[in-house]
Amino acid sequence: MDKTFPNAAAALDGLLFDGMTIMAGGFGLCGIPENAIEAILHSGVKDLTIISNNCGVDGFGLGKLLDAKRIKKMLSSYVGENKEFERQFLSGELELEFNPQGTLAERIRAGGAGIPAFYVKTGVGTLVAEGKEEREFNGERYIMETGLTADLSIVKAWKADPQGNLIYRKTARNFNPMMATAGKVTVAEVEEIVDLGSMDPDQIHTPGIFVQRLVKGSFEKRIEQRTVRQKESA
Repeated sequence: MDKTFPNAAAALDGLLFDGMTIMAGGFGLCGIPENAIEAILHSGVKDLTIISNNCGVDGFGLGKLLDAKRIKKMLSSYVGENKEFERQFLSGELELEFNPQGTLAERIRAGGAGIPAFYVKTGVGTLVAEGKEEREFNGERYIMETGLTADLSIVKAWKADPQGNLIYRKTARNFNPMMATAGKVTVAEVEEIVDLGSMDPDQIHTPGIFVQRLVKGSFEKRIEQRTVRQKESA
């Protein structure tokens, strides 16, 4: 079954609605689904709940949706690179559910695996634990965290075949594989679509059964923070 679409807007057609929950892969600006984010922006959909490690940067990535005030709530781990995020949160315009980074990753993995909840030590005795069930195992305190799922997952991979089998490249793997399993529908954008059967099955990170729609995108791959040393004079 060929799952390819001509562009991100076509791949998202019929999937978007106001108030939906979207998982967006990436870590910082590494491995983010740039084309899908742009298509969501132009669709006009609003009041979104976004599950993502962070919210891009000002004016790029998920930051574009934030600037357009399309995001109602974020479930994130790190948001320190976005001044508009800070402004909206402190002014009460944006809801935020903070998660320790490992906890966020496991909540997504659990949701994709059909695990409704699990216990973890991270956050015990802190604000993270407020309102959550707490139990003791082997003399240690744990809090209960719930698995996460979404109406839509948008992920970015390196290579795919027409059936949606995905290979990620290096650190761009980050949150993408687990999010691909946790969406009711997963739309993947890739740098290259290769012939069916040309990828080594042992190298496939996300089996195509988890991917419903696929698009070949173009990517800016912006560097989040560029730090260089001044050239020394001769």
